[in-house]
Amino acid sequence: MSTNAEIKFGPFPITKQFYLVLTHAVHQVFLKTQHSFGVVNLKPILPGHVLVCPLRPHRRLTDLSAAETADLFETVQRVQRMLARVYFKTDRPEDGGSFTVAVQDGPESGQTVPHVHVHVIPRVAGDMGEGEAVDEIYVKMASEEANVGGALWDVTRRPEPGGGMPRVEDACREPREPADMHAEANMYKEALERVQ
Repeated sequence: MSTNAEIKFGPFPITKQFYLVLTHAVHQVFLKTQHSFGVVNLKPILPGHVLVCPLRPHRRLTDLSAAETADLFETVQRVQRMLARVYFKTDRPEDGGSFTVAVQDGPESGQTVPHVHVHVIPRVAGDMGEGEAVDEIYVKMASEEANVGGALWDVTRRPEPGGGMPRVEDACREPREPADMHAEANMYKEALERVQ
């Protein structure tokens, strides 16, 4: 992979970034494709937590072209296979562990760097600690604990992660009536006819 061309994560150059805390150059990009790149995470929630981003700094997922979208998610799959080999010791992710694959699309969802990025996080049983729910990862993603852009922004103004995700217990969720679900599906079908 050539690192001659500068790669940015939002406004931040990451191919030759100097972190104030580290005071030396850090080369974080581990993969570059035609439209995407993979980068190690400044604040990983769990070991192996990486980001996959489009090369062009699109703010929202809907801003990507079809080619960029396809490349982004093909790159996510390639990264999953690589991480499975590293963390699960297998070429098939399904044979050794699981992944949380998530996109925080916009500031209210917890996105702190205005550049589409896909979180790819290897998961194994008990990785969130004893007594923690498996989905605690989503709470951590929307908290300061996983504020990907926090340290990058410290030079100017650190954004607060938005869109906190309050825990919703299954016992509090009532199943919907089939007629309500049918009506919602029809509403979406009609809306899709108007979307390009």
